[in-house]
Amino acid sequence: MSAPIAFAPSLAISRACLAGLACLLASGLSAGATATYDTRPEVRAFAAEVAQRRQMDADWVLQQLREAKLRPAAQRLIMPPPVGQPKNWFAYRDRFVEPRRILEGVAFWKANAAALARAEERFGVPPEVIVGIVGVETFYGRILGNFRALDVLATLAFDFPTGRSDRSPYFREELEELLVLARREKVAPASINGSFAGAIGLGQFMPGSINRHALDFDGDGHVDLTTSAADAIGSIAQFLSVHGWQRGLPATYPVTPPTEEAARNKLLAPDIVPSFDAATFTQAGAGLTESGRAHAGLLALVTVENGALEPSYVAGTQNFYTITRYNRSSYYALAVLALGDAVKRSL
Repeated sequence: MSAPIAFAPSLAISRACLAGLACLLASGLSAGATATYDTRPEVRAFAAEVAQRRQMDADWVLQQLREAKLRPAAQRLIMPPPVGQPKNWFAYRDRFVEPRRILEGVAFWKANAAALARAEERFGVPPEVIVGIVGVETFYGRILGNFRALDVLATLAFDFPTGRSDRSPYFREELEELLVLARREKVAPASINGSFAGAIGLGQFMPGSINRHALDFDGDGHVDLTTSAADAIGSIAQFLSVHGWQRGLPATYPVTPPTEEAARNKLLAPDIVPSFDAATFTQAGAGLTESGRAHAGLLALVTVENGALEPSYVAGTQNFYTITRYNRSSYYALAVLALGDAVKRSL
């Protein structure tokens, strides 16, 4: 799963620049990265481990890795945003809850009403939640990503950029999962496209999530999250179900935070993890609606910043937390819910 993405074109290096090693190094590439990946000792060791672990032909694994190309754009885009930029929930929401995306969401819902209804019946996930996720992730298929998953996963597995916490072990796992996926579906790994981080399809599943949670929901014998909306819908619903979705439970309740700072900070400390019952919220001075006070499970006091304005708050349930298993961000989960609700009201 991935955060909402603004895709950028690959970095271009001029013909003159390619002639000099100094320029190559200045472009952010290492001298060792100019060779094909399959010639590097650490990649060959990785290929041997994968072949043994997954019972694959070692020559086939190396042949696939020979196709991988280093992508400087993936190295650049994986970096965190500049520090010091204030968060603004209203601005974030308005990127997704806007007329064109709502209109596309209505069309997606109507075109896939049967699959959405079947997913709700089987997993208990309402259509508006699935529609919200697809809309935030890929604008209903308009922004699927134009990077070869093999390239970006190899880049981030073996040439992860400096300047942030090293996540190369994670991307090596995902590169291995991509090879497993391609072999099972009988396609070339280099033929699979996705985001700059290797997320694939309408719901932007990483290869490991596809292998663990994706469904052949249209019954054609293949899992295809890029061209089969039904497969994407069923897979998103199953992912949420596996991660704790509770049928019939609201994702949030309205809440007024405690005015006393210590009490408010106590409720905010667990962040998005539901940790307090409704009685504890009330005793701390938080104001819940009648339905919130009747909630039988645990709640989280969730806050999002609004720039120079006062923050916004909701009481998040287990289902809100489950949406953040898709993308660990309260802003993301609230955008999914807001977009899904706007589409539902526009049907």
